[in-house]
Amino acid sequence: MPIDEEATVPSTDHAVERAATGPASAPGGDTAGRFAALTADLGILYGGDYNPEQWDRATWRDDVRLMGEAGVNLVTVGVFSWARYEPRPGVRDFDWLDEVLDLLHAGGIAVDLATPTASPPPWLGRLHPDTLPVDADGVRLVAGSRNQFSPASRVYRQHALAITRDLVARYADHPGVRMWHVGNELGQICYGDESAAEFRRWLRARYGTIGALNEAWATTVWSQRYADFAEILPPRRMPYHVNPSQALDFRRYSSDQLRTLYREQREAIRAVDASRPVTTNLMGFFALADYWSWAGELDVIADDAYPDPGDPRAPADAALTCDLMRSLGGGAPWMLMEAAVGAVSWRDHNLPKSPERSRLEAVQAVARGADGVCYFQWRAARAGAERFHSAMLPHAGADTRVHDGVRRVGGDLARLRGVVGERVAARVAMLFDWESWWAAEEQAGPTRRLRTLDQLRAWYRVLWDAGVAVDLARPDADLTGYDVILVPQSYLLPTGAATALTEAVARGASVVVGPFTGVADENAHVRTGRFPVLLRDLLGVSGEEWVPLPDDGVPLVLDERWPGAGGRGVPDAGGVGGAAGPRASVLGELLRADGATVLATFADGHLAGGAAVTRVVRGAGVVWYVGTVLPEPLLRDVLVEALDRAAVSGAIEGTSGASGVEAIHRGDTLFVLNHSSESVQVRLDTPAVDLLSGLTWTDVVVVPGGDAVALVPPPA
Repeated sequence: MPIDEEATVPSTDHAVERAATGPASAPGGDTAGRFAALTADLGILYGGDYNPEQWDRATWRDDVRLMGEAGVNLVTVGVFSWARYEPRPGVRDFDWLDEVLDLLHAGGIAVDLATPTASPPPWLGRLHPDTLPVDADGVRLVAGSRNQFSPASRVYRQHALAITRDLVARYADHPGVRMWHVGNELGQICYGDESAAEFRRWLRARYGTIGALNEAWATTVWSQRYADFAEILPPRRMPYHVNPSQALDFRRYSSDQLRTLYREQREAIRAVDASRPVTTNLMGFFALADYWSWAGELDVIADDAYPDPGDPRAPADAALTCDLMRSLGGGAPWMLMEAAVGAVSWRDHNLPKSPERSRLEAVQAVARGADGVCYFQWRAARAGAERFHSAMLPHAGADTRVHDGVRRVGGDLARLRGVVGERVAARVAMLFDWESWWAAEEQAGPTRRLRTLDQLRAWYRVLWDAGVAVDLARPDADLTGYDVILVPQSYLLPTGAATALTEAVARGASVVVGPFTGVADENAHVRTGRFPVLLRDLLGVSGEEWVPLPDDGVPLVLDERWPGAGGRGVPDAGGVGGAAGPRASVLGELLRADGATVLATFADGHLAGGAAVTRVVRGAGVVWYVGTVLPEPLLRDVLVEALDRAAVSGAIEGTSGASGVEAIHRGDTLFVLNHSSESVQVRLDTPAVDLLSGLTWTDVVVVPGGDAVALVPPPA
């Protein structure tokens, strides 16, 4: 039977809001300081997910005792408890939770109480199959795992709200409940009929008329013109490429639909409890939700982060994710909601993480603005899909190296209480936007190898190595106050972004723009004219062709005015194969200098003699354009010159010893983290006390491999 859209699809305002006002308002929904009040009371939050329903009552008491000894002050309870709360439709069993919350409160452990809506009980899918999600191939998924719901399902949402309201009504006044947690890792996507109906409602709110949609989607291409909204479906499996504008809108819709789920449950909580913070756990650079549009809905930005211990670049990439979380909240303290104390269980090959590395990652999060560090999970599971995922209390028990490390972290976080509420000040902004990321990596472009996150991370690592603090910002953000602005790749570039960059340069900022930027408008339509259309006057350069490069790249010739000396070299006559010197990779652009100085050119091939990197002075500001993917030494040269021109320096002047040293100021505290295996020495201008060790250092502080210091001025 076809769905009657008006009768069965729940009323939501998400598309109307986006169409009327654009993405969500200023980040950080904690206008009443709910999270700040919690951390002022408890200090840095420390703990993890706790699943007492998997254990007997005697174990609960042992858990509370061990938590207290480890310095745990917060646990998340009830994330996957729906089937226990509601074993049959309409039945409620909360008695066991009463006992758990009372035990935790008596033991001094605060509770972040979750709505259990991430994993409905099997009976819901059996009785209401339409609540189950449908994939892009039209296959309806089944219960037996988790996340088995369609975000658009009216019946699912009714049941989710019912259990949420009953949970909140029962525990809103419990003194142990200090925070609310909606769902878990909201990231579901559905292509079913009910989702299609909701997508059409979203499109009506966004475009108003089918004519406006046809214009936005350019449906004259491939005879796709629609006569009515009823003809539109999600981008299910098709014979060939999906319309990129349709795919982009479905991503927008899917993110908004998930946000609506969060809002519904948050409002059910707020109707009863207006004082405690409410959040949900984000997932870093997660591809299925635009967290810029979510940020203003959360009382605290909370993140789940699982850096790969086997990746040598993980420390810098983890720092980037921390900076994203801090930036989503407008610089306010955030919370690491989930991490692993050791190995995870979901990679093909799960390398362990040492207690020392786990500690270093905890300190890193705090250094970059976190006022909470929590793990998945407290006690290692004996059964189920996560039985080999590490935990704060491993299978082998408390007398273990892992649990000793957990206790050490608890002590360290207690000693860092003085940084609670402090902020990280940054003079560098790096532009990143989910919608641009989505659109840039659709099918049928010049190359699938130019990846938005690869570009972002490569550029960020240069700043991380230099000890320079970075904020992330969406392209149309207010860039006032930033002296250096980096645009590694922004395929979709709104008009407001071009204006903001131009104004920043006019007031003296250094701006560096990377390849494949400003290509398309908000509908993913290519802007016509010499590219990047909105920025070519600012850049002093314009292009006419995007050119994928051969697998072994193309050699570059550096001008004598090239900044620095890294990677300098002129290719020999052999050209591609045996060429000496630096090589561009992945993508190049056929560019013409329109007033900019050419710093590097392509040596041969399709782009021979063309500009690869340019620089132009605009009054007090300077703009670089990097029209290709540079090797790391050359990228470093460009970005370091941009920093130098703006007089932006790192948190420390330099180190003696191994590389891999991270340094950042949070308030008056200088954090130095040594991610290498060798000791390093950091010069000090004035004496300082290490909050972690209690030691006082004068001219030089020694940071052993895998260790960290948190330096503050000595007491007067």
